[in-house]
Amino acid sequence: MAAAASEPATTRPVRVWMDGCFDMVHFGHANALRQAKKMGDVLVVGVHSDDAISKYKGPPVWTEQERYKMIRAIKWVDEVVEDAPYFPTPEQLDTYGCDFCVHGDDISTTVDGEDCYSALKNGGRYRMCSRTQGISTTDLVGRMLLMTRDHHLDNTNGAIDNQEFAELHEKCPWTGVSQFIASTQKILEFSSGIERKPNDKAVYIPGSFDLFHCGHLDFLERARQEGDYVIIGLHGDAVVNWYKGCNHPIMNIHERVLTLLACKYVSEVVIDAPYKITEEMMEQLSIDMVCHGKPGSPVPPCKDGGDPYAVPKALWKFKLLDSGNDLTTTILIDRIIRNRISYRTRNQRKESRELEMYKEVYGE
Repeated sequence: MAAAASEPATTRPVRVWMDGCFDMVHFGHANALRQAKKMGDVLVVGVHSDDAISKYKGPPVWTEQERYKMIRAIKWVDEVVEDAPYFPTPEQLDTYGCDFCVHGDDISTTVDGEDCYSALKNGGRYRMCSRTQGISTTDLVGRMLLMTRDHHLDNTNGAIDNQEFAELHEKCPWTGVSQFIASTQKILEFSSGIERKPNDKAVYIPGSFDLFHCGHLDFLERARQEGDYVIIGLHGDAVVNWYKGCNHPIMNIHERVLTLLACKYVSEVVIDAPYKITEEMMEQLSIDMVCHGKPGSPVPPCKDGGDPYAVPKALWKFKLLDSGNDLTTTILIDRIIRNRISYRTRNQRKESRELEMYKEVYGE
């Protein structure tokens, strides 16, 4: 009697764990998550609570609910674990069926010098990915703190002085960042590469999308309900500075492009998009609908005094959407300013400890 043919062995999906604070989620976080996803099949992301971050690192800028939502919207993330322990263990990875943990190749200790991943390192379940040069939450907080000098507080209310300005620019090899260098390769890595289908309805959304946050995210999720293919018309730095003033944008156009491309609701980004939407632009991009924020949100006129949405309005291809979220970039900046001393102290503690550890490791 012939032996029964053996069935092919089923390969179990490799489940990867990555955790973090993910405060003010930016393209550096997204790039780490992208790299982690490439190491396996399923990416499980643990996000620390506000209490844990405050205890081991300092007060977060975004609330835990905001951070949970933002991480769920990154296109490489499959599962999110809320209130993840600050010190992961092999037992924790086993609970979620994860094979190993991935972390960036920068510092992985608390401000008190405790290695958050010692248990996983000792157990051989720790891998590293490359840290994204040119961006960090510490740096973004610093950029906003510097705005207090001239633009958000007058000198009588404690605007920063030259000494504070210098202190905010103290850098270490890990936390400190250099100017982000954009490349076509990085854009390709972040792009989905999915082409628009012939019958897809395209929704066009212009804006600055500076310090991409939950207000933006909820609006994009709402806009996605209006069509199949969401195109962001990202305004250039000079245009954003023209209509927002002060030191805006906080993030330059290259940083904003990558942050948007990491969002699962975004299909395509038009870089340095014209402020005024023309009929030629509508035809070239095959735009079916142009969307803007809820009624009452400001729309600065063009430099010639005209309405930037005049053409889509005339074509009956314009719609105001209310996402139900009132969060704005200005509100986020106000959070930083109101808690300036706490964030300044947090940054200094983190940078000081990192510099000490860098010298211990490299003897410099």
